[in-house]
Amino acid sequence: MANAHEPAPYRILDAEGVRSFLASHATLRSRLGAEPERWQIREVGDGNLNLVFIVEGGNGAVCLKQALPYVRAAGPSWPMTPERAYFENAYFSAVAPHVGRLIPEIYLYEPDLYCIVMERLAPHIILRHGLIGGQCYPDLARDIGEYVARASFFTSDLAQPFEHKLDGMALFAGNKPLVRISVDLIFTDPYRASERNRHTSPQLDDIVAALRADGPLKLAAARMGWKFLNQVEALVHGDLHSGSVMVTGGDTRVIDPEFAFYGPIGFDLGAFFGNLLLSWYSQRAHRAPGAELEGYRSWILGQLALFWRSFHDRFLALWDAGTRGDAYPAALLGPPGNDAARAAARREFMASLFTDMLGFAACKMIRRIVGFAHVIDLESIPDRVQRAACEAGALAMARMLLTEPQRFASVQDVIDAVPRVEVAALSDRSAGAS
Repeated sequence: MANAHEPAPYRILDAEGVRSFLASHATLRSRLGAEPERWQIREVGDGNLNLVFIVEGGNGAVCLKQALPYVRAAGPSWPMTPERAYFENAYFSAVAPHVGRLIPEIYLYEPDLYCIVMERLAPHIILRHGLIGGQCYPDLARDIGEYVARASFFTSDLAQPFEHKLDGMALFAGNKPLVRISVDLIFTDPYRASERNRHTSPQLDDIVAALRADGPLKLAAARMGWKFLNQVEALVHGDLHSGSVMVTGGDTRVIDPEFAFYGPIGFDLGAFFGNLLLSWYSQRAHRAPGAELEGYRSWILGQLALFWRSFHDRFLALWDAGTRGDAYPAALLGPPGNDAARAAARREFMASLFTDMLGFAACKMIRRIVGFAHVIDLESIPDRVQRAACEAGALAMARMLLTEPQRFASVQDVIDAVPRVEVAALSDRSAGAS
């Protein structure tokens, strides 16, 4: 018989395993209701990595997320340490004091099973599904901009002594397998032949061949990969796309930070910005032509601007409130509003983040079309010709963002370019077909 004090071995949970595990914790049992046999349990995970269970009892509900020992989307042929759950929990713990209700409440982390029990978000839905369905969320972009500003500022050298950041870097340095996924799938595989890649074929064959022969594009992607690995500015979520956000008409929550690491602030900004652009280019297949399509697309473009402004203004407001870190010390640059050097430093800093956001957005867009793990915004389009047309526009926009960043001095420049690039891409495809 095993010693009662030995940790339980890791095992992949099924519905009955979830029931038994939750029932063994008095606080969770109380939260759900005292009759575990009556709990309703269903597995709802639709991501690439993990199991996700919703458990509903007479008193309430919880969500349980367990990391598998492999990449779920690929199966056991692609082993992956379940320790990513540890880093997800560590990230939530690190940012919770700063972001408040923009993340779910965490009830329990169980290290032996690599699972997290958290608040059941209801009636929230995954943002990506809402965008495909044409829903508008008035607080979305403002909330996510606020979130990235707070999470990144307070874990950066602006807000804390460098010793604290080094401690955090040492902790999250253990998340190497997830960083490896990002390095390979975002900055390497899409630009070469890889068995993991796929695209809409044969409709995009010529475009993908040209992409993989495009020296300036590949060099620009390599530069962004260098920044990803070496620009250690703050603790970042690492996978902040529209599938990692849950929403209602009046509430926004960020989930799934298992890719967390210390890196460039622009990476989180770019992930969200790029996914909004992918949504915009996919809308031609999801909305009726005319006012419905143009109205919803206009709303998405407005979200791009609102997201950047929200981040920009909140980050600077936090900086103005006073920094206790070692970066840009007030003793050297002067108090808010009274020193030209300080103002210049802030403008340069924010302009750098903006450029990084665009470059990382482009890399994210490209990998979701020609690499591994696509997005249902595009994948759900059944007509392959129509899907390829949407993807061609997005790829053209991504290339411009990545190789010609000097075109974009402001977010309005991006907004103005988006429809022009689509028209040009559609014209090129029409000319090629004729």
